[in-house]
Amino acid sequence: MDLSNENVIHVKKDGIEFLQFRKLLEYKDYINHAYSLGIDRNYRTARANKQPLEKYEYDKAMQDYKELSNAMGSNYTHLVKTNQDHTDEVKIITEKVNLDKPDFNLEQYSKTDGMITKNKDIMLATTNADCILLLFFDPIQKIIANVHSGWKGTLQRISVKTVQKMQDEFGCNPKDIICCICPSIRKCHFEVDRDVKDLFEDEFQDLESLDEIIEEKTPNAKWNIDTVLINKIILERIGLKQENIVDSGICSVCNSDLIHSFRVEKQGYGLCTALIELR
Repeated sequence: MDLSNENVIHVKKDGIEFLQFRKLLEYKDYINHAYSLGIDRNYRTARANKQPLEKYEYDKAMQDYKELSNAMGSNYTHLVKTNQDHTDEVKIITEKVNLDKPDFNLEQYSKTDGMITKNKDIMLATTNADCILLLFFDPIQKIIANVHSGWKGTLQRISVKTVQKMQDEFGCNPKDIICCICPSIRKCHFEVDRDVKDLFEDEFQDLESLDEIIEEKTPNAKWNIDTVLINKIILERIGLKQENIVDSGICSVCNSDLIHSFRVEKQGYGLCTALIELR
């Protein structure tokens, strides 16, 4: 199967598969990036409750990161990954902690779901299994960000808070910022109960397209929500150009043979990863 479309390219190299955004490839002299494919690979470095993995599981994850990094032409020791916890916390990364290995499972990155850096040789990594991952790049200021925005992060508008931090800390102009939306669960499969539906209606009641975003699935008393569209709208409202918000258009549930999905795999689900670094 080839997931290439007008916005992404499906790369197969040295037995490794990943996606790259055509828009970001226009700046390949400045940045490198990838979104992993393949459910035989698992980029989890700790359990969901933050407990350590068995050594063989951790070693396998390290090998998977190393092989993906090699395939995209990067050094896996540059990796920095936060301990995602569905927060709206975005941190600026100024240096690596470990010089000869990835910065994984470090306490200073607990309860953090977004990272920004202007430094080279720091490769920002996020993971998902249905949640939205967002890759940001300002080609003028040469700033990158990598953000995990599950439905809770979307409610907290972490994507907008990332752009605001890029503005405040690095002088970025939102009109220059590119945001690429990785594969995630889409409206077709993001079905929720009334309690979650009400949270979204309350938070985004000012959006004109709310009827399009939240669709009732009668008669089951369920609703389908388009969290990708929400992020597109709120990012455009803060100043990003519509043409700079680039969506992979790929549903993790519809493509669960290549992309990890919590809703499909349930207990014991694996994780994909999105990587971005400045050259």
